[in-house]
Amino acid sequence: MDVLSGNISSMVFKQIATGGTGDVTLDSRLLNVFLGLDGKKNLGIIAQETGLNIDEIRNAISRLLQLKLVESAAEDILMADDDFFNFLNIQLSLAVGPVAEILIEDEIANMDHGISKFPAFRAAELVEILAMNIEREEKRSVFKLGMVNKLKEKGY
Repeated sequence: MDVLSGNISSMVFKQIATGGTGDVTLDSRLLNVFLGLDGKKNLGIIAQETGLNIDEIRNAISRLLQLKLVESAAEDILMADDDFFNFLNIQLSLAVGPVAEILIEDEIANMDHGISKFPAFRAAELVEILAMNIEREEKRSVFKLGMVNKLKEKGY
């Protein structure tokens, strides 16, 4: 299966040192995509930053892979661990009840990730989105405060 088939917006790539493969000429579009690949931002963010649509990004990544200028950075990305998700589930359950686990699973899916492969750098975003499901302001504040402390503790 082609690595660039399907939804590629959550994929992350990084630049690599080629060690002298010769001169390479990149047009401005390809160069803008290449310069945006830092091993942290996903292709959806790169598309927004460059103003390119996802098909144009797909073509650019394909070409950069052929030139051996980039590689997948998926293995370099810190993933949120079970301790974080257990704490998140407990804190959200205190605020919204037993529906918390379903809310977490649904939002992770909406973010195009799975719970076992959820990038830690998106944990704060997940917390913020989940907090919007808490109607009572005091419970929302307690949830956010607890989660901010956990995010700091985990280094996310």
